[in-house]
Amino acid sequence: MFDLNVNGSSFDNNLMLAKQASIYDWKHINFSYTQNEYDDALSFKKDLEDNLEDVIGIDYTLLIKSNNPSEIRKIVRKYRKKSSCISVLGGDLKVNRASLENIQIDVLSKPYLKRYDSGLNHVLAKEAKDNNVAVEIVFSDVLKSYLTHRSKVLANFRDIYKLHRKYDFPLILSSGAEFVFDLRTVKDFQAVFTQSGLSQLEVKNSFKASENILKFNNDRKNMILSGVKVVD
Repeated sequence: MFDLNVNGSSFDNNLMLAKQASIYDWKHINFSYTQNEYDDALSFKKDLEDNLEDVIGIDYTLLIKSNNPSEIRKIVRKYRKKSSCISVLGGDLKVNRASLENIQIDVLSKPYLKRYDSGLNHVLAKEAKDNNVAVEIVFSDVLKSYLTHRSKVLANFRDIYKLHRKYDFPLILSSGAEFVFDLRTVKDFQAVFTQSGLSQLEVKNSFKASENILKFNNDRKNMILSGVKVVD
């Protein structure tokens, strides 16, 4: 069970989150850092991996926060070889489009952010499929919302599910956890998303899509495109 978006912070907080995630049956988590935090976080990554070697798999996700498509492209070029996953925080339609058109980006996170719609349409869904860019739905958006706002969030989720089924772009589910209290067991996590409209198979496929992103990027230098690899 793979979670590519747990909010990264200090060494101690990351260690606590990772240990709790392991107790809840998660097998791997990625701590997310913005472009302004990423380099500093690398300074203690090795110590974190050593402390969690026999507990849970961990890595880092670069979460780009910018409303400027040109700036996003520059950041991606700078960090592509340093990151096991590059994600862009969506919401702005220009950002959603630029992210889904860029084959060097792995994930468009929360395309519905601060919107009254899902942030996706048929054209963007096709771009996600053609460029193999995953769309990420985040559990904390349900956990930390209430009443009308929660209803709207869930409606946006269902709109994304419909596009996912029609165009078959990668869909991933993440916790977005900041503290141990935001974490849930794998079974509880799955139950929430099945109640929101996904089948059990679709939830399992979302974990597989997250795993595939890490595998692809681990061997990216030898990958021509998805499914085509240079071998000796």
